Amino acid sequence: MDVDTRLLRYFVAVAQEGTLSRAAQRLFVSQPALTRQVRQLEAVLGVTLFTRSRTGMTLTDAGRALLARAPAVLADWEHAARDARSAASRAARVLRVGFMDAGAAQAAPSIVAEFGRRRPGWRIDMRQAAWSDPTGGLAEGEADVALVRLPVPGQAALRMELLFTEPRWVVLPQTHPLAERPVIAFQDLWDEPFVAAPAQAQAWRNHWLAADERGGTPVRIGAVTDQPDDWLSAIANGYGIALAPESAARFYARPGITYRPVTGVSPSQVAVAWTPTEAADPVVRDFVQCCLDHHPQRDQLAGTPD
Repeated sequence: MDVDTRLLRYFVAVAQEGTLSRAAQRLFVSQPALTRQVRQLEAVLGVTLFTRSRTGMTLTDAGRALLARAPAVLADWEHAARDARSAASRAARVLRVGFMDAGAAQAAPSIVAEFGRRRPGWRIDMRQAAWSDPTGGLAEGEADVALVRLPVPGQAALRMELLFTEPRWVVLPQTHPLAERPVIAFQDLWDEPFVAAPAQAQAWRNHWLAADERGGTPVRIGAVTDQPDDWLSAIANGYGIALAPESAARFYARPGITYRPVTGVSPSQVAVAWTPTEAADPVVRDFVQCCLDHHPQRDQLAGTPD
């Protein structure tokens, strides 16, 4: 019996979330499409996986039995797929480098040039990850090494070296009443709606909402976005404001928004990160050393990551 792994992922999401609506938001699919996928999996298996009611989706005995094994099956498949993609890249002498934003990767040209001198014949493939994966592709096996902004989900399991820190600023619509101030106290922003990353970004999302630096004031979410262009549009259209690294003012300037320094909020840290399985790879080690040797802001370090 052949079962699409996507159907298993959708099943696990519904089982964990308890409702189709929450699972659909987590998966970035429509609720009708998710319903069709769950029914397709039930048809393939010939069993009923959920009891449906107005309050949500309850697992049947068959559903509980599948849930007990499905996450391990998905993890094994993802691990195998990552290994296959990594092996193909290495055979082609390509190092896949993930990054989240242009500011984190601003030193990439000099780093890539030095890597080319150390590894003649090798090529670096720079890949920008969506905000739903703050690991820059490491979690999904789409990158061998990544330039990330801390904190990231699963950070304790990664290997990393801190490269630099930079202040967090606020991004506002140009028409916002606070936009005329040269510097803004973060406390003056606590009651504002914020444009947030998707919930699965976890600690990374909370960092950019400064959720732990609000004196207990709850965060108001005005919009959720997963890409820089959508984020900028949401801010320009007045759905909310956002914190951003200082370098965003250079790399993500656009009409309708303005960037201002903020006091009373901690800075952003950028690190080069890789998985333990890549720790012994000499190609990855060479790239990391290039980052350490050639990052122009490395003297700005204010500490080391946990």
